Amino acid sequence: MSPTLLLIIVLAYFGLLLFVALRTGKNSDNESFFIGNRKSNWMLVAFGMIGTSLSGVTFVSVPGAVGADKFHYLQITIGYLIGYLTIAYILLPLYYRLKLTSIYGYLQQRMGEISYKTGAWIFIVSRLVGATARLYLVVNILQVSILQNLGVPFIVTTIVILAMIILYTYEGGVKTIVWTDTLQTTCMLLGLVICSVYIMQDLNLNFPESLYEMDKYGFTEVFVGDVNSSKFFIKQILAGAFITITMTGIDQEMMQKSLSVTKLKDSQKNMVSLGFIMLGVISLFLFLGGLLHLYGIKEGVQSSGDQLFPDIAINHMPPFISIIFIIALISALFPSADGAITALTSSLCIDVFGIKSKPWTPQRKEKFRKNVHLIVALAFLVMVVIFKIIDDKSMIGLILKLAGFTYGPLLGLFAFGIFTKYRVKDRLVPFVCILAPLISFIIDKYQAQLFGDFQIGLELLIINGLLTFLGLWMIREKR
Repeated sequence: MSPTLLLIIVLAYFGLLLFVALRTGKNSDNESFFIGNRKSNWMLVAFGMIGTSLSGVTFVSVPGAVGADKFHYLQITIGYLIGYLTIAYILLPLYYRLKLTSIYGYLQQRMGEISYKTGAWIFIVSRLVGATARLYLVVNILQVSILQNLGVPFIVTTIVILAMIILYTYEGGVKTIVWTDTLQTTCMLLGLVICSVYIMQDLNLNFPESLYEMDKYGFTEVFVGDVNSSKFFIKQILAGAFITITMTGIDQEMMQKSLSVTKLKDSQKNMVSLGFIMLGVISLFLFLGGLLHLYGIKEGVQSSGDQLFPDIAINHMPPFISIIFIIALISALFPSADGAITALTSSLCIDVFGIKSKPWTPQRKEKFRKNVHLIVALAFLVMVVIFKIIDDKSMIGLILKLAGFTYGPLLGLFAFGIFTKYRVKDRLVPFVCILAPLISFIIDKYQAQLFGDFQIGLELLIINGLLTFLGLWMIREKR
């Protein structure tokens, strides 16, 4: 497949995104950027959030991991559904009742100014790390499969892609993203279905026969019954629930879109629908992963992990499948990156710099917000370069691992605020939120010496949140 042709397709796709952004971003102001003036359609938000939740990492890593991890990821996905239901009926009513623009405003009202700033900074660091890890994976695939052959350096590829994202989010923010994410989610899911159907036809298999062949190689195993294993099904389901509660329910990027819906009931419909759709979509990704491994065995493909899907789609399939793969891949890339840049800009402006309380003119506030937007994009560039140096083989595992350390304190802060009535010594909150991840890191590093054969996996997030909760309990005000 010609790299030049693939590059033209990428540029044409971006042109379509820019057209949508120009049409939807007209007459936008800061309220449009931050929460879409609370006028977003809940069905569009729910559908677009599929792309944001999945990202390019899911598109590539989940199918690629089937060879090593079978269908075990479905255990986590069942937990996701529990998490989405919790968000819909516990967190969203709280956010709507308080009429929050930034969800970390809850911490300010409940615990104090320093707790509020601490929560905002934890989110900023967490989302920056997670979003740039996702961005790196897709940028690297585009680099290796297209731009490297044209002599374009990795750093230039990253800068150009970030510039594309800035162009279509700069004005409209959430108001624009609701529409662009819908377009991109459609392209991603179509790519997923078309690639699956093509491989089944090439292998001369129907759906039941495909599952039978996968089962022969052991790919279809879902539940792990070994209590000591880090993939024990109860651990994985619990971890999935808490990952969703933290990485969606107390994450400004994801809640920013939900809060742009006018009514609480519609926002709840959005969240519940998202939970069931995600269960189906990730099941399809795992099915595709099984097909890719069957195809790889038949064709003698040497790639594995994150490189398996790109290698097969670009080097072993007809050109039209390569084109569909590239369009689906960049459709998975942009929703996770554009929403993260917008959410980080919002959190910095509202939570850190307090732009809403500044006695500035609307024009000055808008200029300030745009400058912060550019600074966030620069931070993304730096982080992508760092991930290029690290170059982990399975980004989905790395992202979930990092989330256990970075999102744990947020989980503890919100749990303490919701489930207790105590105030805390506000000035001591940052120390608790630093100490809890450090202790969690030590527990994780030395778990073999501490627990023997019992392995801690993704439930490290729960341990981290519990340590934060206990720390807040220790600094509570007794009165």
